[in-house]
Amino acid sequence: MGTPKRILVVDDEEALCDGLGFNLEAEGYMVERAYSSEEALSLNLASFDLILLDIMMGEISGIQLAKILKSNPVTASVPIIFCTAKDSEEDMIEGFDLGADDYIMKPYSLKEVLARVRAVLRRTSCNPASQSEADLVSYKGLVLSVKNRTCTVDGKEVKMPKKEFEILLKLVSNRGRIFSRTDLLKEIWSDEVVVLDRVIDVNVTRIRQKIGTYGKNIVTRSGYGYVFVE
Repeated sequence: MGTPKRILVVDDEEALCDGLGFNLEAEGYMVERAYSSEEALSLNLASFDLILLDIMMGEISGIQLAKILKSNPVTASVPIIFCTAKDSEEDMIEGFDLGADDYIMKPYSLKEVLARVRAVLRRTSCNPASQSEADLVSYKGLVLSVKNRTCTVDGKEVKMPKKEFEILLKLVSNRGRIFSRTDLLKEIWSDEVVVLDRVIDVNVTRIRQKIGTYGKNIVTRSGYGYVFVE
């Protein structure tokens, strides 16, 4: 079975935090709880395999904590699932732009949370093997490093949140193949996740802007989806 995955639950609603932690422990995970972002920051955050993070908290919000995590190379790769009562499209997009791996609305069912936790852990634990198989994926001056999760355009590195990088990697690795929005949602956000189609469109628009002249290679096939053409 191997070592149990370590999960940190951060939520200022103590009863909810404890209840979620208890149920995750019942599934075999090692769980720690933090009742504020400040308390979470006192822990060795790099040691966790996943962080379940509430957005609306006191002095330091979940969004602010996520920014701190993603800006530090030591913790940037730790997967984050936002658990929140905020349900606007803008909040979701902001969460995904920060590199969140999933987004769960309160009130949520325990079954749904456990499914999404399994999906994110499965997806992220597979990364090291896939990175070693083929590091660089490129098209002319557009180069993606699977290992370092970096994108360079004609020799200049372009900053790109995790989901944008994964969408671009998927398209460039499968040039000529059309991916529907549903395909991309299933493969990048996992098939247990319900995300608005518009999140894909927003990410693709931003990718096009960032990769300069190669943006025109990402073509929209009306009624079908997106494809990277040569």
